[in-house]
Amino acid sequence: MVRNYLVILLIPLGLAASGGCQRSPQVAPSQPPVIPVSQPVQREVTDYVDYTGRTDAVNSVGIRARVTGYIDKVSFQEGAEVKKGDVLFEIDPRPYQDQLNQALAQVQLNQASLKLAQATYERDRGAVKSVPGAVSQQRLDQDLAAVQESEAEIKASEAAVAVYQLNLDFCKVLSPIDGRISRYYFTPGNLATQDQTLLTTVVSVDPMYAYFDMDEPTLVRITQAVDEGRIKLVKGHAELPVDLGLQGETGYPHHGSFNFQNNIVNPSTGTIAARGVFPNPMSPKGARLLVPGMFVRIRLPIGGPHPGLLVIDRAVGSDQGLPFVYVVNKDHQIEYRRVTTGPLQDDGLRVILTGLQPDDWVVTGGLQQVRPQMEVSPDEMPMPTLTNAAGQEPAPVNKGPQPPPPGQNQPGQK
Repeated sequence: MVRNYLVILLIPLGLAASGGCQRSPQVAPSQPPVIPVSQPVQREVTDYVDYTGRTDAVNSVGIRARVTGYIDKVSFQEGAEVKKGDVLFEIDPRPYQDQLNQALAQVQLNQASLKLAQATYERDRGAVKSVPGAVSQQRLDQDLAAVQESEAEIKASEAAVAVYQLNLDFCKVLSPIDGRISRYYFTPGNLATQDQTLLTTVVSVDPMYAYFDMDEPTLVRITQAVDEGRIKLVKGHAELPVDLGLQGETGYPHHGSFNFQNNIVNPSTGTIAARGVFPNPMSPKGARLLVPGMFVRIRLPIGGPHPGLLVIDRAVGSDQGLPFVYVVNKDHQIEYRRVTTGPLQDDGLRVILTGLQPDDWVVTGGLQQVRPQMEVSPDEMPMPTLTNAAGQEPAPVNKGPQPPPPGQNQPGQK
C-alpha cells in the first residue's frame, strides 16, 4: 500500500519538473496611444462678458381718470397698440357740460355789467367837462371802481370757463404715449374717481430697455479703458455695443447700445445696475419680438478687436479651479500647461490669453487617457469647432510657415 502512494506522488512531481524547463512567451511592447492634436487658431477677438437680465419699457403709464364720473364707453381693443392722443375711455360729460354752460353765461353777465359801468362812467365824466361840479368826485371814483370791478369779474369768469372746459375735455381719457395697451380694469357703468381709479396701463414698445447687473471687476475694466482712450464717454456713460439673445435663440442676434449705469455699487452683491437700449421694430405681419419683462441673455463687449489664440473649449481642463491644457512636445511627450482663459466664442473656441504659443500642438481629445510625461502618437488635424446654424466651416489651422509637426515613429526606429 505504501508503494502505491509513492508512485502516485512521483508522477505529478515529474510533470512539474518537465514543464519548468520550457521558456515563457515574450509580450509584445505596447504602442503609444493615438491622440488628436491641433494648433491654436489665430484671429481677431473681442473681449466680452455675459449677463442675464430683464427687458423693460422705456415709458410706462398708468391711465387714471382725471375727473369723477361714470364710464360711458371703452374705445380700444385690449392688447392692441395705440397712438398718442387716441381716445381710450369716455366718462359721462353732462355734468361738466352744464358747469361750462353756466360759466359761459356768467361771462356774458359780467360783460353786460362792464358795459353799463363804462357807460355810466363816461356819462358822468362828460357832465363834469360840460358843467364843472355837476357830478362829485366821489361819484366819479365810484364809477371808475365799478368799471374795474366788472373787468376783474370777467377775468375770473373766463378762468372758470377754462377750468370747466378742461374738466369737460378730461371726460375723454386719451393715451399720453404711443405703445401697447393692457386690458380695461373697469367696464362701462362703473364709477371712476378723479386721480384714483386706475383704468388701464400703456407701455411703449420701441425702443426697449434691458436691465442687467454688471460685476465690479468689469466696471473697473471699463473705467480703465475709458481712461486709456480705448472707450469713449457719451453723455456720461461708456459708448459700448450691447448684444441680446432670447430664450430659444442661438447666440446674440439683437444689437443695441449701452445706455445707463447706476451711481452706486450694491455692497451686498458687488454689482452695479446697468442698462442697454434695443430697437424693437414691427415685423411685416405686425408683431414685435421684445416685450417688457422678458428674460434675456446679455453680452457686453469690452474694448476693440485684438489678435488672440483660440482652442476648442473641451481641450481646456480644470485643476482645482485653475485652467490648463495638455501639449505634445517634439519628443511626443505630454506637457501640462497652465493657461489663462478668455471668453467662449460662438463657434465653441475658447480664447487663451496666456500659456500657449501659436506653434504648440494642443491635445483636443482623449484627455482622460493622457498624463504628463506620457508618450503618445499624435494625430494632427485642424482645430475642431462647433458648426452653427449658418453652417460655419471649422476653423482653419494657422497659415504661413510652421515648424515641423511631431510625426509618428517610422518603421525601424526605436
